[in-house]
Amino acid sequence: MASPKYRLFSVDDHIIEPPNVWIDRVPSKYGDLIPHVIEEDGRQYWVWEGNKIPQMGLNAVAGKPQEEWNTEPVRFSDMIPGCYDPVERAKDMRSDGILASVCFPTLAGFGGRVLNNFSDKELASLLVRAYNDFILEEWCAAAPDLFVPMIIGQLWDPEAMAAEIRRCAELGARALTFPEGPVSLGLPSFFSDYWDPIFRACEETEVVVCMHIGSSGELTNPAPDGHFIIPIALGNLNAQAAMVTFAMSPIPRKFPNIKLAISEGGVGWIAAALERADRQFKKHRLHQHMDDLLPSEVWRRNIWGCMIDEPIGLKSRYDIGVDKILWECDYPHCDSTWPHSQKLVHEFLGELPEEEITAITHGNAEKLFRWKIGVGAV
Repeated sequence: MASPKYRLFSVDDHIIEPPNVWIDRVPSKYGDLIPHVIEEDGRQYWVWEGNKIPQMGLNAVAGKPQEEWNTEPVRFSDMIPGCYDPVERAKDMRSDGILASVCFPTLAGFGGRVLNNFSDKELASLLVRAYNDFILEEWCAAAPDLFVPMIIGQLWDPEAMAAEIRRCAELGARALTFPEGPVSLGLPSFFSDYWDPIFRACEETEVVVCMHIGSSGELTNPAPDGHFIIPIALGNLNAQAAMVTFAMSPIPRKFPNIKLAISEGGVGWIAAALERADRQFKKHRLHQHMDDLLPSEVWRRNIWGCMIDEPIGLKSRYDIGVDKILWECDYPHCDSTWPHSQKLVHEFLGELPEEEITAITHGNAEKLFRWKIGVGAV
């Protein structure tokens, strides 16, 4: 078989956590409070601390034709093994020319928001550490040249979360998943110094903060009785809100070397959003007692955008900055390019200058995550 033409670095894929992630790593005294899988009426459910949820079909459609997609609960046996098995995932990635992959959690929630809801915070802290150990010792260890370690943290305890970031960074972690809208989770905004220990730890360890759309637990939905396609189609509004809020907040001013990726938010909106943000900032910064650091300057220094396949977005790439665009596969979700990433990348990137193709497909991500595809951590 011919080698894939494009060397791809996906900055946004997803793990469907296998059933043993927590029960193998958390003291058994916590019993059924620990997230675990049960069988009921022919279906499998995750159960923990009074909650019971099924797997969602659209989380694991990799390898299935579109007519088989649905939102009905599925069993692990209904998924292809690459959804939850790192050895099989690595085979799937490499078969499509994907040579590096950053993987977000599923049950734990983007940003670890599900664990934030545990009433027993001692248990929740153990669950955070257990998940991170699973990522570092099992998932990424299965293909250390391919899987870029992404961790979660204790959102309810910034000092403990900062310590966990440092612990994991020493073990090779390169990314932290963090909610794009913490206020929706009942947590302080980016304007609070509550988050300082976390962003300080990320800056000092060079761990990239990845804010995935929906990590706040909400998507813009003006018609709750309408099709669920609507909030999905509007997902980039979450990304825009996160980017503008972060850019105007104290965080990039206190931590000028912080690195932020807006995951699965697309890039087509960025140039217009920055233009408007700059205009409003200039109009109002004096009476709001702001400095003169423009949102667009924060963007150029601290923030990266992520896209799957977005021809319209590429038309504004010089306004965005070619060096600020990252590519994502989104395996095994319904937006994923797998197993046709090579074809799709060629269709929307193939006519670009070679140096721009290299930057977007893997070069920018290599620099951001300090990772060499085919090699691993650098």
